[in-house]
Amino acid sequence: MDAAPPGGLRTTPPPPPPPPPPTAAPTAGLPLRLAHRGPYQPGPVFDLLEREAVEGIEDVTGTPGARTYRRTLKLPYGTGITAVDEHPGTARTGSGAHPGGWLDARIHLTDLRDLTTAVQRLRRLFDLDADPYAVDERLGADARLAPLVAARPGLRSPGTADPDELAVRALVGRDRAARLVQRYGKTLDAPCGALTHLFPEPAALAGAEPEDTLGALTAALADGAVRLDPGADRDAAADALRGVPGLEARTIAGIRTRALGDPDVAPPGPALPDSWRPWRSYALNHLRTAGELEYP
Repeated sequence: MDAAPPGGLRTTPPPPPPPPPPTAAPTAGLPLRLAHRGPYQPGPVFDLLEREAVEGIEDVTGTPGARTYRRTLKLPYGTGITAVDEHPGTARTGSGAHPGGWLDARIHLTDLRDLTTAVQRLRRLFDLDADPYAVDERLGADARLAPLVAARPGLRSPGTADPDELAVRALVGRDRAARLVQRYGKTLDAPCGALTHLFPEPAALAGAEPEDTLGALTAALADGAVRLDPGADRDAAADALRGVPGLEARTIAGIRTRALGDPDVAPPGPALPDSWRPWRSYALNHLRTAGELEYP
């Protein structure tokens, strides 16, 4: 068979380059609508998430009203990257009633068996299963809270996507949490922009940072002496947390509110009116959002 002439060699296109390794693009994954009942105030939730975001496992991008919150997740069968948009979808009936709406989300999973768990964690984080009508009816009857409830109907009390992580972060704060992520967190196989790590497991922290309260807390989380999972008894968990040396009452209250989803937590300080029960966590969130009370 005759060889190709020199000119033919020069015009033969080179082979295509190999494809780049797969990565989890910010918009990759399963699109979902995270439904909620009644009105919802996404702005204060995203303000809190942006203020608390820990580098490596979370980021918030965009401008208020059009932000996107993203984070990594440790899941039973693999890992996940989630993205939730601030701008809500709203469903309305023909009469103009407001039965609810949704937050648009995307979930990228390494194993689809984790889908239900990932959705449940996002619902707890954004407090999407609350009954805003019951909360607003009770708190709106209080003279101090009535104008705040009228201004922000459906204000939520955010939870967490990872109770053990929340407990550690409540203790050490944002900056130290970021250092723990970089030092002990597992690196994602396919990092996605600023999302590069998973939050370290309690057992890893207990072994690497055994000193002080952090070591005591993570050891208790690792061995089950403190249980913060969704099925945990709130009072039993609070009692166990009080047994952790050095853990302050205000930190325990924050963990009970966020990690255990307790709607009626009163942190140390001035007594809160009984008329705010059983929604004192929501009442305090109204005061914080209105600037009448500092965030812990």
